[in-house]
Order: sequence, then C-alpha cells, then structure tokens
Amino acid sequence: MEDIGKKTAETAENIIETKPRRKRITAKQKRKAQRRRRWIIAATSAAVCLLLIAGGLVYVSRRLHRPNIVVLKREYPISGIDISSHNGVIDFHRVAADSITFVYIKASEGADFRDRRFSANCDSAINAGLKVGAYHFFRKNGNGSLQAANFLDAIAGKMLDLPLVVDVEDWGNEDAESETVVRNNLQEMITTLENHGCRVMIYTNKDGYRSYIRDQFSHLDLWLCTFKHPRKVNGFDWTLLQYSHWGNVNGITGEVDLNVFNGDSLRWESWLRNR
Repeated sequence: MEDIGKKTAETAENIIETKPRRKRITAKQKRKAQRRRRWIIAATSAAVCLLLIAGGLVYVSRRLHRPNIVVLKREYPISGIDISSHNGVIDFHRVAADSITFVYIKASEGADFRDRRFSANCDSAINAGLKVGAYHFFRKNGNGSLQAANFLDAIAGKMLDLPLVVDVEDWGNEDAESETVVRNNLQEMITTLENHGCRVMIYTNKDGYRSYIRDQFSHLDLWLCTFKHPRKVNGFDWTLLQYSHWGNVNGITGEVDLNVFNGDSLRWESWLRNR
C-alpha cells in the first residue's frame, strides 16, 4: 500500500511539472492589442458610415426621380391606371371607388407571350364598372403580323371600351437593328390590327416618339409617358398621359402607374364613342 501511494504522488508531481505555464503578457503586447481593437472599431464605424451615406444617396436619387405630382380632379377629371400580372391580385371595386375611371391591362408581348392575369383582370375590372382597355408590349425586332396575331388572340372574346394600345419603348426591349426596322415592324402590326377593325393608340415616351412615331404614326392617338404635371407637357398632342409609376390606389398592393385623359367628361364620352 505504501509503494502504491508513493507512485501516485510521483505521478501527480510529474503532471504538475509538465503542465504548461501561462505566458505572461507584457505591457507592450497589451498596447498593441488595444491599438488593434481601436483600429477594428474605427474600420467598422467607417464601413457603417459609408453604408449610411450610400443609402442616403440612393434615397435622395430615388426621390429626385420620383416627383410628387399632384393632379387635381377639377383640372383632369378622368384618371386611370395601367397594370399587369406584376401588380398581383387587385380589388377593382375598391379601385373604382377611389375615383379611377379607366384601366389598361397588359394582354400580350411579342409574338407568343401572354400575360397570365389578363383574362381575370379584364373580367374583374369590367364587373367593377371601369372602362377597360388592353395593351401589347411591342418587340422592336419582332415580326409585326405575328405580334398583332398574338395580341388579337389574347383579347379574343373580351368586351373592351378603349382603343388597343401598342406599347413602344426601349426599356426592357432588345436593341433595335435600326429605326427603319422598328418602324416597318410597327407599321405591319398596326396595319394588321386596323384591318381587323381595331382602333389603335400608341404608348411611348418622348424619346420613343421622336425615334419611331413622329414621322410615321402621328395620326394615331398618343399615350405619352413623362413624369411631369399634365399642364407642363408641351409640344405633344397627347390623349392619355402617364405621369407617375409610383401611385397608390385603393385595392392595389404596392405602387401603380397613374394616368389622366386630356379633356373633360364630355370630351371623354365623345372619345369613347369614336373608338
């Protein structure tokens, strides 16, 4: 028993002797660690400040490009919206109750694309008592006859109140082979629609008007997109004006395009009769 106790004591002593000693930190090392912590804190603070500044610049930029245009009903009594499946499910009865008179609904795009919510949106908007129209997103390099056929098939069987709209714009479109190609394709599409007894209106912005519309299609009704108050839009004989992409209308979740008709209620009724 004594030998066992002796060996146990020797083993414990060896363990104690072989246990690594804690390294002592010098004052110089402490100062170095403190400087490193301060550098990390400063770098983190700078990064946060840069993010805040960048966020502020983005916010200001967006506000500058989202002018708050207030259009009074007494000046332009006929107002409307344009929508697509991107706007989600819409309560058109609430839309109509929010002083909205008309809605343009995306039906098709190019030679083969159909908006998945066109039929449901169209039926619901008509049921809510809104004046309803359909638009087609024009592919600049696409065959005009095929695009017209796609548009006509998409709206088949729908009772529309407003002229058919061909949406001509560069945003979201492929590069055009040439302006001549665009105009030729557009002419082919418009001619095909008119041969089917349809009244056609062009949607575009100022650049699109100057590039593709002014010299060849100025006889058609114009739906112009420009983010100005309607009173300040000069030099364009517009019928509809889209003055905002960032409107808020009851019954729609998120932002929606806002439009007005260029005239009073009597002119509106006359325009509808001539469609």
